[in-house]
Amino acid sequence: MLLAIDAGNTNIVFALVGEGLEIRARWRIATDPRRTADEYAVWLVQLLQLEGFTREAVTGVIIGTVVPRALHNLQVLASKYFGVTALVAGQAPAVYGIELDVVEPSTVGADRALNVIAAHRTHPGDLIVIDFGTATTYDVVDYGGAYKGGIIAPGINLSLDALVSAAAKLPRLAIEPPRDASVIGRTTEDQMHVGIFWGYVAMMEGLVARLKTEIGRPVKVIATGGLATLFDKRTDIFDAIEPDLTIQGLALLHQRTTG
Repeated sequence: MLLAIDAGNTNIVFALVGEGLEIRARWRIATDPRRTADEYAVWLVQLLQLEGFTREAVTGVIIGTVVPRALHNLQVLASKYFGVTALVAGQAPAVYGIELDVVEPSTVGADRALNVIAAHRTHPGDLIVIDFGTATTYDVVDYGGAYKGGIIAPGINLSLDALVSAAAKLPRLAIEPPRDASVIGRTTEDQMHVGIFWGYVAMMEGLVARLKTEIGRPVKVIATGGLATLFDKRTDIFDAIEPDLTIQGLALLHQRTTG
């Protein structure tokens, strides 16, 4: 089986992927570039065993990361504890194989390129891929599978953290939908919920509308990331939710590279 590793700014997701590209298990740990390969192994091998797998079940490893400092220890994890040389998304031989039609292709994050690969495979036509992570990214993919550019906005948790840290009397809240559709908050906490949640929905709807107008053709909107389901029932902009898009992109890239 393939061990696909998606190292993001906030969390690293490890997923076991079968030959049919089905995800057999997944685990998440906070991103810490100082964490050693040995520390990863102690945690990961135990989780494998709890799910009924052994280290020997892992026959390949692929890593996608937007945190360069985390890469070395993940590569050591693959070689020392699984006996394989990890492929790294975007580096030879695991080049993306898609057109990055932007001014600086080398600056496109691995997660965004992987999302494009996976989304284009499943959904034909022009796409907008929204990924809810530390940042919320909007990626435009044309009908041929080329990445055309997009938008980077602060993630909703980042926005809330900035608000709370800058305003001493505002309380820290959980990110959740307001109790009703009213946008007139009657308490400080209600007003914060309205501003953060409905303000974020309004931003998404406004940006998607502008993107669709600029693209000028029918577009399907695909959402991924842990918070996608939070907004799904409060807006009609999403055509599909694909929670494991980045992992699917890693698995597809590994399959293409290794044949």
